[in-house]
Amino acid sequence: MNDPAGRLQPQRQRIEGRAQVLGEGMPIVRALPTRGLRTVGAWCFLDHFGPSDVTQGPGMRVGPHPHIGLQTVTWLLEGEILHRDSLGSVQSIRPGQLNLMTSGRGISHSEESPAPRPSRLHGAQFWVALPEGARHGEPAFEHHAQLPCTEHQGLQVTVLLGEAFGLRSPGTVYSPLVGMDVRARGPITATLPLRREWEYGFLVLQGAAELDTEALAPGILLYLGAGRTEVRLKTTGPVTAVLIGGAPFDEPLLMWWNFVGRSKEELVAASREWNLESPRFGTVRGYDGPRIPAPLPPWSAP
Repeated sequence: MNDPAGRLQPQRQRIEGRAQVLGEGMPIVRALPTRGLRTVGAWCFLDHFGPSDVTQGPGMRVGPHPHIGLQTVTWLLEGEILHRDSLGSVQSIRPGQLNLMTSGRGISHSEESPAPRPSRLHGAQFWVALPEGARHGEPAFEHHAQLPCTEHQGLQVTVLLGEAFGLRSPGTVYSPLVGMDVRARGPITATLPLRREWEYGFLVLQGAAELDTEALAPGILLYLGAGRTEVRLKTTGPVTAVLIGGAPFDEPLLMWWNFVGRSKEELVAASREWNLESPRFGTVRGYDGPRIPAPLPPWSAP
């Protein structure tokens, strides 16, 4: 594999997350993708939302919208979200559980805060790009109420996807990758093992930490590159963070709105099909609001 950007070498690149609004008013910080970093392994998207007080207003409300070419990974620290999709899935997700949706050739879903609901909402959503051999497959949805956990040098580690510390997540993956929730209850210094041939990113969700001597707080993704066998983590108080990594994804990717594809024509076609209510994406039933229309890419013909 060519490495013109030096991604196969150790790096310390700080990525400032961008404040955005999700759905009907939920503030988020988007850490991935950015202009300088499109993927970490097959991970191609990372939103951090909350902690938010959802006692007033609608909480999270994201109307039916489509996806192609990716998996969505939803992980909560606090609160509850109700997922509905065009396969007929209706599933609540709570802290410590995994919602994993595989779009394949096309799927649609909605996300909302249920009523009644806990007073706070805090979590992260990731996308994983599907490789060519899987991206045209059938859509699927998985909910895993329990995930493998372990203690490591005083840290509590939960394996969200992939394999680490001899533990394997039950979530289906299509490329070599890992996602972990890493928590410290207080001051600690620990070493996290890494695979030399994989690239990694680290995002603090709560608290403050020092990774590889780099001070981190929520809103900053630290990209580590590849070529490491371990990284040092230091905390002075309670911390929750996520570590994502994987083999560098060497397929060319194009992203537009909620779609991951390989060509501009493919993304334009998906946008038009959704707006024309193509059966490709199915129908989300039970959400009491409108579908979200797809914006057409700026390169599309009138």
